[in-house]
Amino acid sequence: MNVEVTPLPGIGTRTDFVSRAGRRIGVITYRDGRLELIVSREDDPDACTASIPLSVDEAGALAGLLGAPQLVSDLRKENDALTGVHTKQLSVLHASPYDGRTLGDTQLRTRTAVSVVAVVRAGAVHPSPRPDFVLGGGDALITVGTTEGLAKAAAVLDKG
Repeated sequence: MNVEVTPLPGIGTRTDFVSRAGRRIGVITYRDGRLELIVSREDDPDACTASIPLSVDEAGALAGLLGAPQLVSDLRKENDALTGVHTKQLSVLHASPYDGRTLGDTQLRTRTAVSVVAVVRAGAVHPSPRPDFVLGGGDALITVGTTEGLAKAAAVLDKG
């Protein structure tokens, strides 16, 4: 994938790529810190059909939505040959009993034999989180374990 960074004099920068369908998808980062998601028209990759202003938090959330599944996919590809080992993205909901509590409080590894290999929060990946890592509603936990263990881990995060 070829990602282009284009300086926009007096404005900021545009970072984008051309999708398989021929549409330019990108982000304009303004000098004042504002962010804007842009999508080109199907018939003209230089003409914008959608322009969506994003706050830093919204941009981070979007990055997390797109990044966490990619991380899980990459881990799955690496472990395809291993029988009985599965990778799954589990969410910490805002209503979870572990929203605002540490990873160690969940006792996921002890209770389910599932390992948390990363936490994705607002687009930032936190690899190999320690037991004192504080979880937040909206976090995506990238986990590895058996099918049964992953199902138990999802239940633990949901109900305690």
